[in-house]
Amino acid sequence: MKAFTRAVSPRIAECELTHLDRVPIDPAKAVAQHAAYERALADAGFEIVRLPELADDPDAVFVEDTALILGDHAVITRPGAASRIGEVDSTAAGLADYFELHRIAHGHVDGGDVLRIGKLLYVGVSTRTDRAGIDALAAIANAIGYEVAAAEAGACLHLKTGAIYAGNGVLLYNRQAIDPGQFAGVEPLPVDEAEPTAANCVRAGDRLILPAGNPRTADALRGRGFKVVEVDVSELQKAEAGVTCMSLIDDR
Repeated sequence: MKAFTRAVSPRIAECELTHLDRVPIDPAKAVAQHAAYERALADAGFEIVRLPELADDPDAVFVEDTALILGDHAVITRPGAASRIGEVDSTAAGLADYFELHRIAHGHVDGGDVLRIGKLLYVGVSTRTDRAGIDALAAIANAIGYEVAAAEAGACLHLKTGAIYAGNGVLLYNRQAIDPGQFAGVEPLPVDEAEPTAANCVRAGDRLILPAGNPRTADALRGRGFKVVEVDVSELQKAEAGVTCMSLIDDR
């Protein structure tokens, strides 16, 4: 299994922001936290594959938004922030040796808005993903055996900021941002109301990687039989990041 990542840009403090006020970001601390995140992925059994570094692209560490891995296929997206369009060719180059590549040709899709449950892709309509992009993704996904359904999210950057498929039939979600009724065949499990960032966690092998600082949600997940690993990404969260957005998971 592989996890594709990219180095933190020294210009991360210039990142795009939609919902958060801009506050100072320490690039060195962000680099250290990103390294700890990569170690958590490695400990879960993943080989870390670094995509080409993009030092002048502030959001480049958030690789999830630039591609979608679907088995032997990788869909190269069209991010909704104009400043991020230049990242996709680098991602494509880094994935070309591992997957059959497809490209979204019109509209906009951020990978962070795509929540996969089995063969169904729920795609959030957001400030970064539009209906034209969803239609373009559907044309590609349908041809390789996946279905696509539009989903709605509240005041959060991406669909997966507010909801994640945790595995074992469980949808972990933030009730302040997501209506779980739009997802079929899953058991909704809300995060603690005081811990909205816990809704953005990543399934990595036999465990869930959860942002540190969410003890009640972590305990609830452990009580349901999940193996939970907590990682401090507080500096990266200042850039509207979560643990899903910093990797592309290939669990073949």
